[in-house]
Amino acid sequence: MTAWRLRPDGLDLAVKVQPRARRPAFGGLAADGATLKVAVAEAPEDGRANRAVCEAVARALGLPKSAVEVLHGATSRQKTLRITGNPAELSARLEGLTA
Repeated sequence: MTAWRLRPDGLDLAVKVQPRARRPAFGGLAADGATLKVAVAEAPEDGRANRAVCEAVARALGLPKSAVEVLHGATSRQKTLRITGNPAELSARLEGLTA
């Protein structure tokens, strides 16, 4: 089981967000292997944490910020991000991040 699902135009990534973290970081896969843990320093107010998560994921994958958006869970710590791009390349980059 992986934290992402391939789509023809990219992939959907399940993340668990830790807002107000001391330092931003990727925590690897959660114990169930179905979500990627992401810590951001921003507070979950006015969408700041959502923007920070999207920017962090885009930066880690070498993509523009506009390639990552919150698909589900805008007010929850459990989110699904829609990432546009080549699905095979994105999957390989995520494998590298979670290894």
